[in-house]
Amino acid sequence: MTSSLVLLAAASLATGLMSVSPTGTAATEHPGRAATAVRAVQPLASAPGSGGTAVVEHAAARSAAEQRRVLDYWTPARMARALPINLFGTVTKVLRKPNAPTGSRAPGAPARRPAAAGPGTSTSGSRWTTGGLVSRTTGRVFLTLSGVDFVCSASSVRSANRDLVVTAGHCVKDGTGAWADNWTFVPGYDQGRQPYGQFTARRMFVAGPWSRSADDSHDIGMVALNQRNGAHLADAVGFQEIAFGSARGRHTYGFGFPVDPPYNGEHLIYCAGPVRQDPHDQTRNQGLPCGMTAGSSGGPWFTGFDPSTGRGTVTSVSSFKYSNDQRTMYGPYFGDIAKDLYATAQNS
Repeated sequence: MTSSLVLLAAASLATGLMSVSPTGTAATEHPGRAATAVRAVQPLASAPGSGGTAVVEHAAARSAAEQRRVLDYWTPARMARALPINLFGTVTKVLRKPNAPTGSRAPGAPARRPAAAGPGTSTSGSRWTTGGLVSRTTGRVFLTLSGVDFVCSASSVRSANRDLVVTAGHCVKDGTGAWADNWTFVPGYDQGRQPYGQFTARRMFVAGPWSRSADDSHDIGMVALNQRNGAHLADAVGFQEIAFGSARGRHTYGFGFPVDPPYNGEHLIYCAGPVRQDPHDQTRNQGLPCGMTAGSSGGPWFTGFDPSTGRGTVTSVSSFKYSNDQRTMYGPYFGDIAKDLYATAQNS
């Protein structure tokens, strides 16, 4: 691997700009960090995860007072101002300084409404209008990282505690950096409507390789939520199945709430098509043809998905895009480490 092949898993601040360092590698600012940082992906043979703790966890809003603080924090104005976490990494032979930030659209910038579409077996990004279970179990996530408010996507999944959602690791913890604060899940979000209310985080979990080295092959997070008005999340909206060690290359549906144009974060969007291996051999992830933009991070990927009922089995989540291929979304393969993460989180 040459030094010019660099993968960045970074969340962009409103003022975060990518730059080129004197050594010729790219640098990007992570949320809450004053200095720029670069993480070069190591060859797969030396990828972390073979040792150390497989699961890292963090206590969130446990007390009634903490839960109320989080709910009070997310006013409609704050939700509207929250930034989408950047999807883009960099894999390119010639590193160039971009003309503008790649994070969120400028305040007031117009966003085209995506075309509505019925359930299809192939699309790179259409509005989901069919309803079904997926429209209830998929939701927006609102979180704060080092004082900056962000949005992601997530899904309710089957669990022993009946309170579990799966999302991307970078929507829970900034790699080796800070854990998210003010974390709340809004299932069934649609054009500002919150039909099932907000569920605050009780405990957060990420895969060990994500916490130790921001390894994109394990960009997976799971969050156990507090009950809302005495009801578990699964009782309020239902849940999707989740599986590990599934066959690769299967037809996949991906869902989320992209914010950057041509989307605006107000509608559930989906992509559908076959997945493929990472052609750059930088991760063990699979790629889905998908035009969804920042804000869709953490949204669920389904195999065995039934468009007529909105039911499927979650086998990955939206994680990142390469900056020279905005047509493909990559998601981590749910293998043994993800299975260990789930086993811990679902019993918390």
